Amino acid sequence: MELAVLRDDMVDSLEHDSKGVVSSDRLSAAMRAVPRHEFVEDDRLAYADRSFEHRGTRVLAPSTAARLLEALDAEDGDSVLVVGAGVGYTAAVLAEVVGERNVHAVDITRDVVWDARSNLASAGYEGVFVDYQDGADGLPEYAPFDRILVEAAAAEPPRPLVEQLAPEGRLVLPVGIGRQSLTVVRGENPEDPETQPLGTVAFQPLLVEGEQAGSIERNRTVREDRERAERLRERRTGWEQDWIDWDGDGSRPE
Repeated sequence: MELAVLRDDMVDSLEHDSKGVVSSDRLSAAMRAVPRHEFVEDDRLAYADRSFEHRGTRVLAPSTAARLLEALDAEDGDSVLVVGAGVGYTAAVLAEVVGERNVHAVDITRDVVWDARSNLASAGYEGVFVDYQDGADGLPEYAPFDRILVEAAAAEPPRPLVEQLAPEGRLVLPVGIGRQSLTVVRGENPEDPETQPLGTVAFQPLLVEGEQAGSIERNRTVREDRERAERLRERRTGWEQDWIDWDGDGSRPE
């Protein structure tokens, strides 16, 4: 079966009442236009509603991507930032909605940035800006943004991202530790932003520098942890000592 037919079947299933994650005409048209097989390694699975692993990050299933994009509610001409570029698929769908020159994407893993650029170019969206950046810092040099989409969970909306929203802007991200909720944050008042929970989700946490796949572990920290563990193991307290440390300063009584 032709890939274009499979793509239409995928979007039809996402619109069907059994899933109901695609409800707007513009998202439907965008997902029908983007060749998802350019963003995954196996063409045969490109239009299956399932997630993939890629360089230690999760490639969202089409239904999950659709849910995020409907919540984002981007319109033609909006300036958009995607935090967590991944393979570049959601950035491509947004390029169909708002125009590729208006889409910016960042990722904290360098190899993923290269892959996203390559995939977007192969799919015909080389105008999308993709850069290496700590996502929690956003992309201040291109702010403000009408829409910001975060494809990873945070304990609370990162303040730099809230501050980079346009006054009528909309930030969508999973919020919570353990139990997460897809949340819309509005940009009218960055000091006390209005939030709207949209339901339970399960995403990987937003990584900070040093936590991304392939990063070099700080060996000084490993050594410090080992030395601290040795000190704790050798330390004797209370009745293990041959005197009682009443003052708690480790000194022997006079």
